[in-house]
Amino acid sequence: MQTIADRLINARQEIDKATASANRPPHSVRLLAVSKTKPVSDIELAYEAGQRLFGENYIQEGVDKIQTLKHLSDIEWHMIGPIQSNKTKIVAEHFDWVQTIDRLKIAKRLNDQRPDDLPPLNVCIQLNIEQEETKSGIIPAELPALVQEIRHLPRLSLRGLMAIPATGVTPEAQHQTLATLASLYTELASQVDTVDTLSVGMSGDMQQAIAHGSTMVRIGTAIFGARNYQQ
Repeated sequence: MQTIADRLINARQEIDKATASANRPPHSVRLLAVSKTKPVSDIELAYEAGQRLFGENYIQEGVDKIQTLKHLSDIEWHMIGPIQSNKTKIVAEHFDWVQTIDRLKIAKRLNDQRPDDLPPLNVCIQLNIEQEETKSGIIPAELPALVQEIRHLPRLSLRGLMAIPATGVTPEAQHQTLATLASLYTELASQVDTVDTLSVGMSGDMQQAIAHGSTMVRIGTAIFGARNYQQ
């Protein structure tokens, strides 16, 4: 049976292979291990195997893990789930990144509630290019206005874009979505000097995402095994 360390090696090898196939520089794609619903012991095993970036979808679960593992000070914690207004304070106080900004109200609250003794909170704007009703995110036409607003929030650092492309679509539709994301990211990076992250791609579409310029892929089950769903 493969261990978490074995699966991490496999995931990194797949990333390296896809990066090379896309003629991109080595180490230009970061691996975010999605640890939602997984116990602290699994995160510790991944940490021992060299993993430092972890993504959580559920706020309280994530905060509990952050507090339990605070002695591992070089872990980078990413919130990759939706955030309600009444939960912004606890997110601002504990996480290093928020990848799911899709409303100015949430961005402002995170900015206002980010403790002064912490560095600015790294944020990505979530896009919903296919306008799927079950997914959060803004449409591309709304991006310029939200970017300008976030740039005026001193306790936030705009790092890029995040998206969860539709699954089960044709290769042509997938290509179009990823190409649109790549174009929007390139334009944004040319305008904002802190932007360096296009967070797109999971186990099923990682190769295609990397071919279209993704700088961060989010992988969970392929590292930690089948998900333990919350009650």
